[in-house]
Amino acid sequence: MLTILGFAMIATFLVLIMLKKMSPIAALVLIPALFCVFVGKGGKLGDYVIDGVTSLAPTAAMLMFAIVYFGVMIDVGLFDPVVRGILKFCKADPLRIVVGTAVLAAIVSLDGDGSTTFMITVSAMYPLYKRLKMSLVVMTGVAAMANGVMNTLPWGGPTARAATALKVDASDIFVPMIPALAMGLLFVLVLAYVLGRRERRRLGVLTLDEVLVEETETVLVGAASGAKAGGSGAGADLPADPAGDGFQGLDPARPTLRPKLYWFNALLTVVLLTAMIMEWLPIPVLFLLGAALALTVNFPHMPDQKARIAAHAENVLNVSGMVFAAAVFTGVLQGTGMVDHMAKWLVGNIPDGMGPHMALVTGVLSIPLTYFMSNDGFYFGVLPVLAEAGHAHGVSSLEIARASIAGQPLHMSSPLVPAVYVLVGMAKVEFGDHTRFVVKWAALTSLVVLGSALLFGIV
Repeated sequence: MLTILGFAMIATFLVLIMLKKMSPIAALVLIPALFCVFVGKGGKLGDYVIDGVTSLAPTAAMLMFAIVYFGVMIDVGLFDPVVRGILKFCKADPLRIVVGTAVLAAIVSLDGDGSTTFMITVSAMYPLYKRLKMSLVVMTGVAAMANGVMNTLPWGGPTARAATALKVDASDIFVPMIPALAMGLLFVLVLAYVLGRRERRRLGVLTLDEVLVEETETVLVGAASGAKAGGSGAGADLPADPAGDGFQGLDPARPTLRPKLYWFNALLTVVLLTAMIMEWLPIPVLFLLGAALALTVNFPHMPDQKARIAAHAENVLNVSGMVFAAAVFTGVLQGTGMVDHMAKWLVGNIPDGMGPHMALVTGVLSIPLTYFMSNDGFYFGVLPVLAEAGHAHGVSSLEIARASIAGQPLHMSSPLVPAVYVLVGMAKVEFGDHTRFVVKWAALTSLVVLGSALLFGIV
């Protein structure tokens, strides 16, 4: 019964958000609460929610201050040269912009943190997509898939979890998988090319001058509207958002720019990312310190600091609210035991004849399972069981571990991954729209990784 209710809860959630019958926050809270009552454990709902919130509180804190930090970096112009450079290279060509999104997301993913990757990628690319009226779900989908492939780096999380769970070396998992992962990344780039061609046919190609003229007209219209409306108070001397989308884009005249502090901000960002990779301090602490320092140095006057915090408050509330709502979903799923019963049911229904092919079975199962449950749940709860089944048929733990990371391209768009809410929140994309667009392509990317691993004899 728990198995059936677990699958029913997940299916109900996905259907309702993709059909836009409920908002993601409401669905993440109300659906698991309802199913908790169905299970007969409604009295323990409070305990499950508190456990879920406690486990995700550091992540929520990290996202809150990371959004403030990178929001300030956007305000002061740290990413403006990147945006201008990409625009000049892409020549306002949607095809090049989509491919550039995939390349940028893959490169930034080297830091091993999905939230940071999405914040930097969206910060740099969002203005281009908005100015050219490109599809924003293309941006979020391509960024999520590129990050999903790169998330398999030994310091990214899944590989380390697989190594810990099966007591093998992370490098022995990752290094042999490089050719298969490279094929997965190549597939994402090819897909970005195809999607970019589709956007190009829909929109055409503008010249750089046309884009800059359109940008200038937008800024002038926004300025004129602001002049008519007037303004006073703490934030009156700070820029209105001419495009109305929360980003100032390429506007070279916005008062929040701090050109004299450019190298300070660049160095601060490099130090912050280095400290994160080297694990000098917990990530939430690093972003808390970084946000406080960035605000203090760039906006020493209190009214200006308040204005910058207020400017990014909507993103902070959306993302942190979504994370805490997801804590209800994961808390109920784990607390009631539904996730354990689902995993055991799947493993128990593997035919005996598939025993010698447990690596392939593991790879196939990793695609849906890492989407429907957390990486911790899969790698520490399911993977050891699959490995034991493989041992009985002579399949090594290393092969099982390598196959287990094939599902990561799809995992990064799971509703249980906090970073995806940063992606859709900053891009102002409905989570249901992102899910409907990305699931098929991300699942196909995972199959490409798994198929390549089989073709190259890695598993």
